[in-house]
Formats: sequence, C-alpha cells, structure tokens
Amino acid sequence: MIAINQMTPGAPPTGFIFARTGRGEQAAWIVVDDKTAAAGRAIEQTSTDRTDYRFPLAIHGGVSAANLDASLRFKAVSGKVDQAGGIAVRLQDADNYYVVRANALEDNVRFYRVVHGRREQLDGANLKVTANEWHTLGLRAEGERFTVSYEGKTLFSVADQTFAEAGGIALWTKADSVTRFDQIRISVLPSENR
Repeated sequence: MIAINQMTPGAPPTGFIFARTGRGEQAAWIVVDDKTAAAGRAIEQTSTDRTDYRFPLAIHGGVSAANLDASLRFKAVSGKVDQAGGIAVRLQDADNYYVVRANALEDNVRFYRVVHGRREQLDGANLKVTANEWHTLGLRAEGERFTVSYEGKTLFSVADQTFAEAGGIALWTKADSVTRFDQIRISVLPSENR
C-alpha cells in the first residue's frame, strides 16, 4: 500500500512522476487533508483545464510489472467536462498503456488500451458512480487477461496482447476532473514465464 499518510499536505505526492496523454495544461497533483480518507490524506489532481482529450497521469516510480493486481479508492470531487478516476498499467510512456476508469458523469466503468496517444475501448459496464463519495476500482493483469472490479465485485474480463511487457502503474484522470485517490494497493504477481 502506498503510504499517503506519510506524505506532506500541499506538496506533490512523493514517489510519483507526472505526465499527460493528449493536449492541454500539465496536471497539478498534490496531497490533501481529507477526513473521509482512510488515513486522513489523499492524492488529488486539482487542475480544472477543460481540454477534452487530456489525461493526466501520476506515475508511481517504484513499480514496473506486467502481471499485477492493483486497486484504489477514488472520489470524483468536481468537473464539468468529466468526473473520472482510474488506474493505468503496463505504462510504456504517456501515450502507450492500458487504463480502467470510472466516470461519475457517465455512470460507467470502461477499460481502454491507449496506443500512440489514441484510446480504444476494449470493454465496459454501465452502473451508478456517485460523485463526492469514495468508490473502489480494481484491475488485475495476468498475461493477456485483464479483470476489472468495482466496489469489490468483478465487472468483466477481457483479453488483449497489445502490451505484454512490464510497465509502470499510474493514477489517471480526464479533462477537468478534480479527483482524489486513497488506499492505493499494488501487488506484483508471479510471471507466467518461469
């Protein structure tokens, strides 16, 4: 688990580097006090740039893996264009990765691959995603199989071979989404090729 409680409020989250897919301003990621967060603090993307094709990334510096089980809690605080939060995995760079995201304006969870900066939906589910409430989002990547969960329940599983190699993991938002992240857990799984 990433120790957000040991990070300094008002400062960028330690152990992360920042990037962006698409256009618009760079994001502003900071640690905020939040009494509703598990440890009283959360990581928040605060920029309200309304550029539609803009996907801020906070890339965790300590993990590179192909097979992993990741989960986090997110809270969509505000956004007129979008209110989304997600997890990017097998991140090769800011334009090549997989991402699962939930959206409080659209009431859905979607799984995409991003290739050369272009998003392509691989699967999704329509369900209620309420703003200003914590929700749990999970993604398990094993070989070509990706399993997405929401609130602890499996939503769907999909196979894809675009990115088979190890890569980074990142927090993800879209456009003007002000989103908080909490309880970020990353478990590296054994490789299939032993």
